[in-house]
Amino acid sequence: MAISYEELTDKHPCYARGKRGTTGRIHLPISPTCNIECKFCDRRINDFEQRPGVASTVIRPNEALDVIAKSLELCPQIKVAGIAGPGDTLASDYALETFRLIRDAYPELVKCMSTNGLLLDEKADEVIEAGVDSLTVTVNAVDPEIEAQLNSGILYHGVHYTGTEAAEILIRNQLAGIRKISVAGITVKVNTVLVPGINDEHIEKIAETVAAAGASIYNIIPLIPQHQLAHIKPPSCAEIDGARQKAEKYIDVFRHCQRCRADAVGVPGEKDFGDQIYLKRIAHQDTFSHG
Repeated sequence: MAISYEELTDKHPCYARGKRGTTGRIHLPISPTCNIECKFCDRRINDFEQRPGVASTVIRPNEALDVIAKSLELCPQIKVAGIAGPGDTLASDYALETFRLIRDAYPELVKCMSTNGLLLDEKADEVIEAGVDSLTVTVNAVDPEIEAQLNSGILYHGVHYTGTEAAEILIRNQLAGIRKISVAGITVKVNTVLVPGINDEHIEKIAETVAAAGASIYNIIPLIPQHQLAHIKPPSCAEIDGARQKAEKYIDVFRHCQRCRADAVGVPGEKDFGDQIYLKRIAHQDTFSHG
């Protein structure tokens, strides 16, 4: 049975209320590929950038348990095993395979997965069966016209879709998947990247919509200007706070996001043990496939 939202507020740093959590997490960089083309996303393999979508290496499911064991020795505060990339967790089978291994070997760990939600509707039963306790879905718009400004396209069942057609498929699958997952008792957090001039006036509608679909907590992440949106100025603190206040009318809002790497290890905001765990850390500029 999945852990309740109330339990997660004590065990999971991304659900801590009022203050930054004191528990740790390990992010396992299992998922190499992605199936959507966010205009602000620049996924990389390197050991110096501190942001989502970045990892020093990609490991295999059969390496994950050894990585967890070493991480627990270095940081006993770790209570969460998460998979957040560096690509999408449902674009390949590796994340769900890894969660099944963790479920059996480390039943005490909270199992946390992040996804863009394109395949969440059709893979919801597999997510539930794998024992995932908390799920984060990145929903940047619930209006296809706005989503199309943030996402160049999707690769869905072997077909490349673009524009509002791609956006409609993505949004429909995200919301349907959130409904299925939340009905099963799994806590759903929604992340939204706040992009001034595109979705900043849309935050309240996103929060209202995902809350109605079953999400429990909402995380607004300021844009890191890069890739096709490198020209856009990131939101100010006042703009972020204003967006959070609008969202709070409908859903709990998390305020301490550290924008962690896909291979982060330790307590967020404190020492990161990733360089001691992922010994293959390298610094080059290869990007990942969108296939």
